[in-house]
Amino acid sequence: MKKCIYKLILVWSIILFIPFCIYADDGLIMDDFYLKNSSIPTLSSISEVPKINARHALIFDRNSKIPIYGKKEKEKCKMASTTKIMTAIVVIENSQLDDIVKISQKSARTGGSRLGLSKNDKISVKHLLYGLMLKSGNDAAVALAEYTGGNVENFALMMNKKAKILNLTQTNFVTPHGLDDENHYTTALDLAILSDYALKNNIFSKIVKTKSYTISINNHPKTISNTNELLGNFEGLYGIKTGFTNGANRCLITACKRDSLDFICVVLGCDTKKNRTQDSINLLNYAFNNYSLINVENLIYEKFDNWFQSHTCSFFINKGKTQNIDLYLEKSDFIFSNIAIKNSIKNKINIEIIFNSYFDAPVKMNTHIGNIILLIDNKRYYSVDILSNSTIYKKSPYDYISFILKNYPSFFKKNSTIL
Repeated sequence: MKKCIYKLILVWSIILFIPFCIYADDGLIMDDFYLKNSSIPTLSSISEVPKINARHALIFDRNSKIPIYGKKEKEKCKMASTTKIMTAIVVIENSQLDDIVKISQKSARTGGSRLGLSKNDKISVKHLLYGLMLKSGNDAAVALAEYTGGNVENFALMMNKKAKILNLTQTNFVTPHGLDDENHYTTALDLAILSDYALKNNIFSKIVKTKSYTISINNHPKTISNTNELLGNFEGLYGIKTGFTNGANRCLITACKRDSLDFICVVLGCDTKKNRTQDSINLLNYAFNNYSLINVENLIYEKFDNWFQSHTCSFFINKGKTQNIDLYLEKSDFIFSNIAIKNSIKNKINIEIIFNSYFDAPVKMNTHIGNIILLIDNKRYYSVDILSNSTIYKKSPYDYISFILKNYPSFFKKNSTIL
């Protein structure tokens, strides 16, 4: 009887001791540097960029949503008719293009650049939008604001509500046209973000890339031309808006795509039209001549696959039924798949992996295992979570007994008479 008791004690000692005999790993602690919510770089200093006349400027990579160059891009300034980008997108999202608008006296009397509307004229929302974005008609802006918002003041509230949704934190709208007002302001960065959003709308994109268009006012045709001097005269350019007031000076926002490189260029506060044109050309040429598009998502997955294959035995699941852990990357963590990288630092793309290697069972599906980090020129851009792809359950007493019976059968054969 005593031998039987000793035997049972020995069995349970083996059960409790086996996990610690087979594996040994202290595990790793996640560094705060790699937390998902840390900010990513938004600007690279560029000493080689051409000298420009613009007071405020920005080159914005549409693939990654990251500026690659900026000059006072976060400083508030007047925006002139670049305002009409917001006017157009708010109208498109809240009105029907075929609706007919009757022009009010207030709209007809609006000064500055005009489409040429008169009181009681009838014109469709669609044609007003072409008049707004091609001819830069302030009268069209007021007509659209009154039709969509009821009046200019209510429409300005709609514009600011949209600005808040788009996180344009340094922007405030008072009018739909952009004539000078101390409370009507933005930044080059906010305008780039707004432009990027608006260009995703097919109706908006079609309008701003149109060189000329024939509209109808009171059923009479009128052909208008785009004020964007670079449209049709610069390879790959597909929009988007000009602007001028005495307070804002000459402004131009352009969008240009060549192969997979896609940039928005903002120049604000230029002294002359020639300056804004040349500044835009110089900045876009700089971007296309010095940057290449890199698919960092593919690089991350390649790094992850190679790492996982070489680390399949690196995990210890204490008391787990299996040590075979299956992992995957959280797709929603990929802030961008492609990024425009300066050619001189393409060899400075690094992907680092930090992970925990010790876990106590059970390990549930979607448990955070670690992170894979994208670094470019020693700057952290974003982190992707590494998660478990299945649940690893905790061993039961039966699992331990089965393990002993399978691996130490001779031990029990010699003592079968005792048991």
